[in-house]
Amino acid sequence: MSQNLMTLTWRFAVLLCLSSALSFGGTWSGALVDSKCYDAEERDVNPTDTLTNVDRDGNREIRYCSPSVRTRSFAIVQSDGQSFKFDPAGNAKAAELVGKTRKKSRLAVAVTGELNKSTIQVDSISIAR
Repeated sequence: MSQNLMTLTWRFAVLLCLSSALSFGGTWSGALVDSKCYDAEERDVNPTDTLTNVDRDGNREIRYCSPSVRTRSFAIVQSDGQSFKFDPAGNAKAAELVGKTRKKSRLAVAVTGELNKSTIQVDSISIAR
């Protein structure tokens, strides 16, 4: 019986290790932003303020950090405020999209790919309908 328990424990440990290394595929929609600008805005808080989410204007941050044709590092900000950066290939695809649209305000996009930690390995990006 102890041999079966050890085998079961070993299999569970292997499964646990493998599951933490997996990435998840999916689709995300939200606002396309300059990730460096958005990160800076997110870090710009009063260190003694305990209610930072109450004082923030997420829409202003998104508008302020709208990407331009010079932007090289992108992220998507979802309606719940969660943001995900793009991998290098995704940054290139986003730069191409921004170059085509030349839109100066909020740019709503849909992204498909695989999520690995907080970075999306972008398969495709398009203007959200």
